[in-house]
Amino acid sequence: MDFQRVGTGEHTVLVLHGWFGSSGSWQALLPHLDREAFSYVFLDYRGYGERRGETGRYTVAEAADDVLAAAGELGAERFSLLGHSMGGSVMQRVYADAPERVRALVGVSPVPASGVPFDEQSWALFSGAADSNGNRRAIIDFTTGNRLTGVWLDAMVRHSAENSDRDAFAAYLDAWARTDFHTEIEGAEVPLLVVAGRHDPALGADTMRATFGAWYPNLELEVFPDAGHYAMDESPVALAGTVERFLGRH
Repeated sequence: MDFQRVGTGEHTVLVLHGWFGSSGSWQALLPHLDREAFSYVFLDYRGYGERRGETGRYTVAEAADDVLAAAGELGAERFSLLGHSMGGSVMQRVYADAPERVRALVGVSPVPASGVPFDEQSWALFSGAADSNGNRRAIIDFTTGNRLTGVWLDAMVRHSAENSDRDAFAAYLDAWARTDFHTEIEGAEVPLLVVAGRHDPALGADTMRATFGAWYPNLELEVFPDAGHYAMDESPVALAGTVERFLGRH
C-alpha cells in the first residue's frame, strides 16, 4: 500500500480523514509540521483517495483493521493517531482493538464512539449527500457556521466528489453516525486531546464534554475560536502547534 509520508521523526502519527475528506485533505497543515520530531502518515479509507475502487464493508471496524494493517506495513509498533470527524471514531476503534500500540489520540471535531444522533430532517440532508453536491455544500456550510466563502465551499465539495466512491461515501454515513462502541473505551486512560471549533454547531465543545469528557479521564479539550468543523483548513498554524505540543509530551 502506498502512503503519503511527511517527516522522518521518531514519533509516528497516523492521520485519519473525515467523511468529506481524503488523505489529501490536510494540505494546509503540511507546511507547519515539525518533520524532524514526527513522521506523519496520511491514510485513505476504502473507496477514498488513492483507494478509490477498493471495495469492502465500509465500517468503522474495517477501517480500524486497515489502519492497524498499515501500521504493520510501516513497521510502526507504537504510534499516535490524529483523526478528523469520522476519523475520530476510527481512531478510537483502533485504540479499543490495540490499546497497547497507541501512544496518544488527537481528535479534530471528532465523532464520539457513541455515534451521532440525527433528527429526521438532518438525516435526509446527510443521506442525500451521496447523490447531491448541493447537499454536500449545505452540510459543509452549516458545520462551519455559515461564515466561509463560496469559493472554499465549492473546493471542499469538489474534493469530496473527486476523492470518494459514491457507494463508499453513502455507506460510511451509517458507519460513523450509527456505530456505538463507547462502552469499550469508557474509562480509558490513553492521553487524548480534542480540538473543537467554536463555529461547529454539532460537534462543538458541549458535545465533546458530554461524550469524550465522560469517557476519557485524561481528556484535554481545546476550543478554537476561529474554526468550525475543519480546523485544518480554518486554523492550520494554530492546529499544528496545538497538536505537536500535545504529542510532544507523549
